[in-house]
Amino acid sequence: MFDSIGPEKILEVYDPKVGMHGFVVLDNLRRGPGKGGIRMTPTVTKEEVFRLARAMTWKNAMADLPFGGAKSGIVADDKKISLKEKMEIVKSFAKSIKPICPSLYVAAPDMNIAEDEIETLVKTIGSKKSATGKPKSMGGLPHELGSTGIGVGHAAMVALDHLGMGAKKTTFAVEGFGNVGTFVAEFLTGKGAKLVGVSDSRGCLYNKNGIDFKKLSKVKKDTGSVTNYPGVKSDCHNIARLPVDMLVTAAIPNLIKSGDVKDVKAKLIVEGSNIPMTLDVEEMLHKKRILVVPDFVANAGGVISSYIEYIGGNEKKMWKMVEEKITKNTKIVLGHSKKMGIKPRDAAMEIAQKRVK
Repeated sequence: MFDSIGPEKILEVYDPKVGMHGFVVLDNLRRGPGKGGIRMTPTVTKEEVFRLARAMTWKNAMADLPFGGAKSGIVADDKKISLKEKMEIVKSFAKSIKPICPSLYVAAPDMNIAEDEIETLVKTIGSKKSATGKPKSMGGLPHELGSTGIGVGHAAMVALDHLGMGAKKTTFAVEGFGNVGTFVAEFLTGKGAKLVGVSDSRGCLYNKNGIDFKKLSKVKKDTGSVTNYPGVKSDCHNIARLPVDMLVTAAIPNLIKSGDVKDVKAKLIVEGSNIPMTLDVEEMLHKKRILVVPDFVANAGGVISSYIEYIGGNEKKMWKMVEEKITKNTKIVLGHSKKMGIKPRDAAMEIAQKRVK
């Protein structure tokens, strides 16, 4: 579990009065305080939190932010406790981690922890810098602004340019029409790319003649699913296999399986979601000469937005930094990948490791 990178510190805390049991893993602090969210699930373990903290070490380094990698977990089932009990657990956890916040750890929302819980945590600790993901009234920059999705869009534009593909001649599909995929689709259609495929938890839609983004957004809002888009008979069973130039993943992990590889027709895959495929599948796609922009390069917009919130910046500054950093880092990664003849993920890892060390 321990290596030359970390983890540097593991803090485990208990409060039997309110049933609080949690831990913080500070993986690596060489670049600055550890940055990473708090997740609350009944099954979260120190090992799971460590793996997530290590991912944050690389993501923060690749985004070239003055943060190290960290993550926390609280062992609780929020479906079996009241909101009052949940907030008492959050308050107790905040008191326990106060000595390391924000000097060594800057928290954020993750599974089952949202801005209300972050507000309680920040008020208990007594420092606005102890967490990002705060409500707007406390100086927060909510991810609902679309920082992650717009960042993925910038990464896609760099990759298209790298391949010599103009956006206006590109067809694309977006897996997941949620808080990431919606903004990616809007951004790329605004650049002239043609959206022909989209999916959500209820199904998949494909129209080779193009899908109108505004109409699609209204259908999703009014009916709850993209599959109700009018005038199109959907024949899309697996979005990963659609005949498109570019596929953007934006929802579930392990979307693309080894059995899909032979049928993947996209020349470019941009990983807006985390772990949309295993490393083995990514290697198979690389051998098929399909360019894959790694998740921790493409979807770093959220953590860049968090940094702007951390330093007290505004939305304008956030958008500027998201564009600058994602564009610059995607160019560096793809350039290094081409020069060394290695996968973009391997190139990104080399760069991130160098920045950490």
